[in-house]
Amino acid sequence: MRTSDYDYLLPPEHIAQRPASPRDASRLMVLRRDDSALEHLRFRDLPSLLRPGDALVLNQTRVIPARLHARKQPGGGRVELLLLRRVEPQVWEALVGGKAIRPGRRLAVEGGPQVEVLEDLGGARRRLRFSEPLSPKLERIGEMPLPPYIHAPLQAPEEYQTVFARHPGSAAAPTAGLHFTPDLLQRLEAGGIRLVRVTLHIGLDTFAPVSEELAEDHPIHTEWCQLDAAAAETLQSVCSGGGRIIAVGTTSVRTLETAARHAPTGQVVSPFQGPTDLYILPGHEFRAVDAVLTNFHLPRSTLLMLVSAFAGRERILAAYEQAKADGYRFYSFGDAMLIL
Repeated sequence: MRTSDYDYLLPPEHIAQRPASPRDASRLMVLRRDDSALEHLRFRDLPSLLRPGDALVLNQTRVIPARLHARKQPGGGRVELLLLRRVEPQVWEALVGGKAIRPGRRLAVEGGPQVEVLEDLGGARRRLRFSEPLSPKLERIGEMPLPPYIHAPLQAPEEYQTVFARHPGSAAAPTAGLHFTPDLLQRLEAGGIRLVRVTLHIGLDTFAPVSEELAEDHPIHTEWCQLDAAAAETLQSVCSGGGRIIAVGTTSVRTLETAARHAPTGQVVSPFQGPTDLYILPGHEFRAVDAVLTNFHLPRSTLLMLVSAFAGRERILAAYEQAKADGYRFYSFGDAMLIL
């Protein structure tokens, strides 16, 4: 499977720099897999596309202010840290921007603790030990880690959080969830839609373009996820009643399909908590997901490959070309697609 088969051209003016206001005013392209028909709506129209008894699966992870500024000790050279995953209260995996950041190097976070580089994990990834637990200080010393293609500053940190974000731990937002408003969630529940919450803490590898010639050669790093017993019971009830499971975002897809791999015969998913390294490429047999609500993804990304696995590469790329022609906005703050 060649990575170049998942490439497309996107002029910069199609990349959204600000979220829609209100959030549910964003556009919604509806792609039906049975006949490839496209429909063009607004996100606020979502309740009309779902049926009583369906389940929307929401990733309730919360983005942490994971970008830190530090200086080398001694020397004072500037270093940027992007926290990816907490291993222990004082040990984190991070991307480190700076020269000669080798094991043993000491850093000082501006306004925060001292840091020792423990291990080189390849590329810019390092394992770091902080001199004290970092989490209580992050809101004061950290910055929100916006993707590099967003150049406009946030007007408020909550712009890069979903309205249902609860559990801190992500280096990026589950962007398909950014379109929801409290009012829209209430309308969905009033229409008989079950809202099921799972958690997957997102690392930046999810969004990184695939550089290998063959997509199968791309290494997938693990992300921690959880689908608890109550969520599993609700989803089983939905399936037994003939309802559909609609995953909100690729992170919910990965969580659901990970839980499905551990499910016993006759169950759609099993409760699951732990790391997942599930890499969904075309040919994957979807066991739990009936529909996907997602954004428009970067070329050559694992996310584009995942939605292609669900709907077909040619169908997805054709829909993307139509989205460009119709002025849809792409990427994290962009418009949405519902694949039925």
